[in-house]
Amino acid sequence: MEFQYAFELVGTFVFAISGALAIREKEHDLFGAGFTGFITAIGGGTLRDILLDSYPLVWIGNVQVLYAILAGVFAAFIFPRFLSQLRKTFFLFDTLGIGFFTVLGVEKALSLGFRPEIAAIMGMFSAVMGGVIRDTLTNEIPILFRKEIYASACLAGAVFYLLMDYFGLERNYNLFISMALVVGIRLIAMKYKLSLPRLD
Repeated sequence: MEFQYAFELVGTFVFAISGALAIREKEHDLFGAGFTGFITAIGGGTLRDILLDSYPLVWIGNVQVLYAILAGVFAAFIFPRFLSQLRKTFFLFDTLGIGFFTVLGVEKALSLGFRPEIAAIMGMFSAVMGGVIRDTLTNEIPILFRKEIYASACLAGAVFYLLMDYFGLERNYNLFISMALVVGIRLIAMKYKLSLPRLD
């Protein structure tokens, strides 16, 4: 569980950096970068918790999450060029993050007694809605509406987790396999430029 908690903080840190860097070329100050980084990092989890009526919200109940966000924002503000050069590295961390937060979202919904169908949607929301809010705030086309396979990869991982949980797969194995499925789908889709069929 300590490893899981550390991974959660690292994922929050990376999401905060991605949000802060998203406005680097839009002439915003530290507060603007901080706000965007904060929303990116906690947007998905906050929306999930509100919909599930789960309080206090994660970042309110655990101040370490706030510290991880602040660290990410300051890192993006102090080392913007260096971090921008690590786009491939951050793409990998972002992909690992959405896989991990997908499973955490599913588990939280299940722990609160919600049906598996709702849990799958909440898992997807946990992973992607922070990025959607970030893109909206920075006047970009939200990633959900681009050709990239993103939310669908999270939904596939969520459904797989639920299936393996139903068949009794041990939780830690299920966590890593389901997370790996999300990461694998995302990486393969990006490498081979795969996308879902368009609605013509």
